[in-house]
Formats: sequence, structure tokens, C-alpha cells
Amino acid sequence: MLAQQRAVGFGRAQAYRNAAIKVAPRKAGVLRAISLEKESYLIPAAPDLIPDGPWSKVEGGVCAAKGFKATGVYAGLRASGRKADLALVVADEPATAAGTFTQNVMCAAPVLYCKDVLSRTSVVRAVMTNAGQANAATGTQGYEDSITCAKALAAALGTSPDMVLLQSTGVIGRRMKMEAFIPAIPEIVPTLGASTEDAHRAAVAITTTDLVSKEAALRVTLSSGASVAVGGMCKGSGMIHPNMATMLGVVTCDAAVAPDVWNGIVKRASVASFNSITVDGDTSTNDCVIGLASGAAGNPTITDPASADAKLLESAVTALMQGLAKSIAWDGEGATCLVEIEVTGAASDADARVIARSVAGSSLAKSAIFGHDPNWGRIAAAAGYSGIQFDQAELGVRMGSMTLMKDGQPLPFDKAAANKYLKDTCAVHGTVQIFVTVGKGPGKGMAWGCDLSYDYVKINAEYTT
Repeated sequence: MLAQQRAVGFGRAQAYRNAAIKVAPRKAGVLRAISLEKESYLIPAAPDLIPDGPWSKVEGGVCAAKGFKATGVYAGLRASGRKADLALVVADEPATAAGTFTQNVMCAAPVLYCKDVLSRTSVVRAVMTNAGQANAATGTQGYEDSITCAKALAAALGTSPDMVLLQSTGVIGRRMKMEAFIPAIPEIVPTLGASTEDAHRAAVAITTTDLVSKEAALRVTLSSGASVAVGGMCKGSGMIHPNMATMLGVVTCDAAVAPDVWNGIVKRASVASFNSITVDGDTSTNDCVIGLASGAAGNPTITDPASADAKLLESAVTALMQGLAKSIAWDGEGATCLVEIEVTGAASDADARVIARSVAGSSLAKSAIFGHDPNWGRIAAAAGYSGIQFDQAELGVRMGSMTLMKDGQPLPFDKAAANKYLKDTCAVHGTVQIFVTVGKGPGKGMAWGCDLSYDYVKINAEYTT
């Protein structure tokens, strides 16, 4: 049993497990292509990791924002098991859309499809996500499969294929199970709903090796007095590294916001969140985050990216994405803790984030944390090889409340206490905090990762067998 399974006793999931699930009426004599049985959603929820700010945390996931419905069903797409594997998020009306995608040259067919759609339109109606097959490295036929799926969903929704976006996750090199996928598409649409339970089913359906579902929502008040909600879900546990990190995400918002402003908000928020996490240094072929804004909150349309409302909305979207991204690192394959690195004193925020990501990605530092060894030299080394120049005479390292290095000089510290800090934190799947200072500059940045355990190797050594 993995450490996460011993640690995740979080409360939200229990209510969903026992909740009644709405099922579309079955036609007499027709064998359904989907299932919504309770057993398909038996997965705990991730902890709340959204930072505090001028917003309130609310329930509802992707359905917290007005104008959206969601669902998740079992369609037989996984290699084994009965966990839900097909999710759908639909806007009542065309929603302003923005996306960020993997930088991997071997990007998957659904990534290519989404980039093509968003190059031609700024509004979409739906995002459909499947687990089981990544539809990556599948050649021309894989792309044709994506087109076929998009057309089938568009027909079921009564819209055009250019109003549909796709996400896929699973084993690379495997084509879609089209014989199961296509019959399921028209049947999933009638199961859409706007409740918290509907959003949770969608969040479960996109998971793969995840041991927890990952969803969150918050609410903020704009200067007009309009209350705006931002909700989201994501998946990811392994093959996680900046430049999107295998992670998928869908973010919904009910603010009215101009397409160029929304596009900038989503891209910058992704840099400070999903592009600031790492589990294993492997950038996936399928990474994709889609942001949708319905405008249903009724606020005056935000057109100026420098306005107070735009900045407040961006801070809320960033906070939501950071909470979701941190839950991915927290749930890293085989991990026993979340590792949070904060870097200050750099020449710029971008430089600080690069250094923080370097420390978060250090296999040596991650291994030491798993072994409860306060080997801060590995942290210093990872900062030093980040590619960002700084004066080593100004380097400082702190772990939790213990200062280990200051102004380039190692300091005496209680090794037993440092060991206990790591051991106690990992025992409850908590957050190990590491603070690094590299000078007196204004730049600051954060990154998140996890420790590297024996179980990580086991999980990935046996991934397809």
C-alpha cells in the first residue's frame, strides 16, 4: 500500500461516494455504452492547497462558475477496472477560451487538434477528456480518431466541431478504443449536470495513476459588486515537469472578460502554477490546460489587463491553478510529502522560479527528503546548477524553521531536530518547506515537487505490465 493511501482521509469524497447519481433514462432493449455506478467514483479528494487571499473557497469544482455543466462516466476505456474514464465539461453558451500546451515535440493528437481549433476561434462550448489512452505517437490515424470523436460530440451537442476541445491521458502509443468511445459520446451528454456531484464525477473520470481527485473553486467580488466564481479540475501524478508538466486541467470562470485579456490571464497563471511543479523531470506528450469564461456573472466586460478587476481576477485564477498544481505534486507517484520551495533575492521573478524549479527537480534532494536526511548541500548544489547566476557568498538555505546556511556560510544546526521535522512531515503527507535566498534582488518565485521514493520506481517499472 502506498504512503498516500495511508494518508488521504479527506472528507469531501465520502459525501460523493454515497450521493445519488442522476442517470439518463434507458431506452427499452438498448444496452448502454456507459455506466454511472457508485463504484466508479471511489477515490478520495485531494487536500485544500489553495493559498489564502481576497477570495473565499467554495464547493463545486468546474460547476462553481455559472453557465457550466459537467459529468463523468465509465465507458470501458481503461485497460482494467471500473473507474470512470470519460469526462465532459460544457458551457451553456459559447465561452471565451484559452489554452496552454506541452512543449514536447511529440505532442499528442488531441493537443494538435486543440491548438488548431484555438488558432481559428476564441470561443468554444465543450471540453471532453478521456483516460485510458493518450492518443500520442499514434500517427495520422490518431489525429483522424480525434476528428471523429470531436464530430461525434459536436453532433450530440448540436454544435460544430470547432466548438469542441479534446484532452486524452493514458498510455503513449495506444490508439483510442473507438469501439467503446464513439457509442459512449451521445450517451454521456444527457448525464450533464451543474451540481457539485456532477463536477466531482468529471474530476474522477480524468484521473490515471492519481490516488486522489483534484478539484477546487473560489469566489471573488469585483469592483462592480459582481460575484465571480472560478473553478477547476486537473489530473496528474507522474510524468510531471515544467513546460506543462502527464497533467491535464480545465478551469471555468463566469466573469465577462475580453478574449485577449483572458488569454493572458490563463497563460501567466499557468507559468506560476502548472509550469512550476515537478515530480520526475519528464515532460508529457499530452499536457494541456483549457480555461473557459462564460460571462454569466453579469459584470461589465473586463477589457483592460491593467485594470484593478483584471488584476484581481488574475490573482484568483492564479491561486486556483496553484492549488490544483500543488495537489499534483502532493500526489506524486509514490510520494510521502509535498515539497515547497520559495526563492527570494533573485534579479527577477522569472529567475527565482527557475532556481526554485531546479531545487524541486533535484533527484538527490528529493531522495534525501524521502530518507529524512537534512542534506542541505544538495539544495545548494541544485540552486547553483539552475543556470541563473548569483553570488554564492549571498546564498542562504532554510528548511522549515531551521537556518542551515546564511551568506554563503554553513551554520551549526540540530541534525536530530531536522531529521524529526522531515520524518514527522512525511508521516502525515504534509508539506516540507525549503527557503532559498540568492541575493538582495527583488525577484521571488516558488515551485513545488515531492520526495522520490522506492514506490515511484515500482509504479513506473510496471506501468504497462
